[in-house]
Formats: sequence, C-alpha cells, structure tokens
Amino acid sequence: TSTVPLNQFAQLKKTMPDQVNVSPLLATYYYEFNTSKPPFNDPRVRRALNMALDKDIIAQKVLAQGQRPAWVVSQPEIGGVKIAPPEYASWPLEKRVSEAKKLLEEAGFNAQHPLTFNLLYNTLESHQRIAIAASSMWQKNLGVVVKLQNQEWKTMLDSKHTGNFDVVRYAWNADYDDASTFLNNYRTGDSQNTSRYTNKAYDEVLTNASKAADVTERGKYYQQAEAILAQDVPAIPVYHYVRTHMVKPWVGGFYSSNLGFYYTKDMYIKKH
Repeated sequence: TSTVPLNQFAQLKKTMPDQVNVSPLLATYYYEFNTSKPPFNDPRVRRALNMALDKDIIAQKVLAQGQRPAWVVSQPEIGGVKIAPPEYASWPLEKRVSEAKKLLEEAGFNAQHPLTFNLLYNTLESHQRIAIAASSMWQKNLGVVVKLQNQEWKTMLDSKHTGNFDVVRYAWNADYDDASTFLNNYRTGDSQNTSRYTNKAYDEVLTNASKAADVTERGKYYQQAEAILAQDVPAIPVYHYVRTHMVKPWVGGFYSSNLGFYYTKDMYIKKH
C-alpha cells in the first residue's frame, strides 16, 4: 500500500509489526503567512506563532507515525549537510510561550485586542486534525482567535497564488537531495513564493550557496539562510514527513528512498 490511514496506524503497528514500513522523507509540512498584509507583515507576530506551537504534540500524538517536529524549513540532514534549528527550538514550551506573548504585546496584541486570523487548509481529515490542534494551542497559549477554513485542493491553490489568505497550510516535497529545493521558495519574486516574503540578505545568502566550491561551504550558507528564516518566519515549519507503506513479509528488496522512490527492479518475491 502507498499509505496507511492515521486512525489505523497504531493498531496495524501492534497487530502486524513486520508489515508496517516507515521511512524518512525529504518533505516538510508548514503554515505559510501572507506577509504582504497586516498583521503578518510584522515578523514579531509570525515568530510568536511559531514559538507557541507545540510541534512535539502534533508530530507524536496527532500524527504518531514517526514524523519529526520541524524547526527548519528544509531538513535537519539533507544533501550531505546538517542544519541546526534556531536556539529557541530547544527552549521549554513555557519559555517559548512567554517570549511569544512579549512579541505579540510589542506588536499591539493582548487580551483586550487579541490576534484574529483565518487558517486555510485543503479538505482532508489529517489537515483538519492538525489545524484543530494548532488553533487550540494558539488559543490556549496566546489567546489567539483562529477561524478554520477549508477548500478543495485546486480552490486552495488559487487562493494561495492570488494572495487571498491569512495563513495557509502547505507542504514541500524535495525535488532533489539539497536544501535549495526548499529554500528557493522564499527568494524574492520566486514563482513559488506565495508568502510574498522578501529579504535581500536572504537572497544574497542563497546566491552565495549556489556558487559555493564544496558541500561544506554550501552548508554554511544554508545554515545562514535558515537562521534568517527562523527570525523572519515567512512560514512555520510544523513537521518533517515520513513515508508509510504496508509491505508483505514475503516481498524482498523493498526500500523507499528519502525522496520517496522505490524501485520494482530491486524487488522480488521470497518463497513462502
């Protein structure tokens, strides 16, 4: 099978452990801001929402298939480089929430004047579950009022590309094993940059990365790029994906790559 339903995963893992196959995947689930209009033209508001989200709960309880909480837009390990998360990722939730409250206060939001926005996602049970969890965390931790809005996939894409949204759910699957496949989406004027984010320093770092002489040098520039994104937060990385399959024990040679490919030429049937 190419997928395993969320609500059946735990039971299948228990009853057929030798048939549940979970592999890491170079893909990141995120909530993207429309940075061109208030209040999300203020990076303090965006960073506050990132800090106050309990990503461990979303990855380990809401999804619970081996997904990893995400604090970088690309991946912790990709293309031969390791990318460290921002310092605030290692803080206890209480400290992050406290800092997030200060940022919202500075931006003019408080109990008397709460931050209110629409969270858009495409119609699917798992997206709905994550959106409900995220909105309740923001409500509980920051007093933020979130209105959930769902649209069919093509309608949501149209809303995204025309800028008709506050915050939208999206994800990016790597086209190749290198951080630029994720990071290029936030370059000024990029066709995928529907957040309308722009930062000259960020653009320059990615240009330098593309000219780097070797993997080590390129990794340093990618780290700088992620550090800028961790402060500006045009999108909140929520979790890094895994690919789940059900594979019969008598199928040999099954391997799913980190880009999600598996090759039937390598597979065979064991005698059973």
